[in-house]
Amino acid sequence: MLFAQDARDGKKGRGGAAGAQKAGPGGPALGTGGRLWLLDGLRGACLASMLGYHAMYDLVVLFGLPCPWYFETPGYLWQQSICWGFILLSGFCYALGRSPVRHGLTVLGASALVSLATALAMPSQTVRWGVLFLLGSAPLITRLLQKLLEALPPAAGLLGSAALFFVLRNIQYGSLGFERLVLARLPSALYSTRYLAFLGLPGPGFFSSDYFPLLPWLALYWVGFFAWRLWGLSPRLRRACGVRMPFLGWAGRHTLPIYLLHQPVTYGLLWLLDKSGVFL
Repeated sequence: MLFAQDARDGKKGRGGAAGAQKAGPGGPALGTGGRLWLLDGLRGACLASMLGYHAMYDLVVLFGLPCPWYFETPGYLWQQSICWGFILLSGFCYALGRSPVRHGLTVLGASALVSLATALAMPSQTVRWGVLFLLGSAPLITRLLQKLLEALPPAAGLLGSAALFFVLRNIQYGSLGFERLVLARLPSALYSTRYLAFLGLPGPGFFSSDYFPLLPWLALYWVGFFAWRLWGLSPRLRRACGVRMPFLGWAGRHTLPIYLLHQPVTYGLLWLLDKSGVFL
């Protein structure tokens, strides 16, 4: 999971409770308690990229800094790399979590807090069904369907999830397909109510400054889930996960509080700079 994921191998080995897990026969230990340190670092790298992207969003959208590339392909690819990275890592780490239900409920609570805070403080930038909603809902749904998902061969599950994501990528825009590839237009009646926005079918007038509905993004989460089932026990991967990235690793272990605090802190700093004349 993401946002305060423990990143430990929570499964019990042949000798009992998990301790300092080995990467394989003769391989190096992964760290105290079997922690997969590299996953913390990768999560921290995604977080750092997100902080930069959101700071640019504030500068361009809220403070009027001219920056045409931000709304063009470079900015879009930057944004997509962040959300894909977070969601794939979250699904990949699902099996490492000690309590996916508790984790999911915690993140959903944070999602509700963000929605309320943005609605009150900045109504024009209200977050509805944002990334925290997705990352809180995905482990709950996965836990509910876990036996069915685990009954699938990992390779088939990964390919099926990737295909599902590819087909449903544009569902919120009224079609099936991926990016500019349109496979089929969907009936407009599917988008006639405001009550299905969480699913990926936004109704008339819907707006959210951060929108990650269950479809298609749950399918991408499952790509990560099946990737762990396919490669997570690989001795080579586990040796690689022993690599530490000190600052990024620390940030990766504290993603949820950093995420909740970064926007008001970033906006406050930029506001002070703006009032001091830096952006003139």
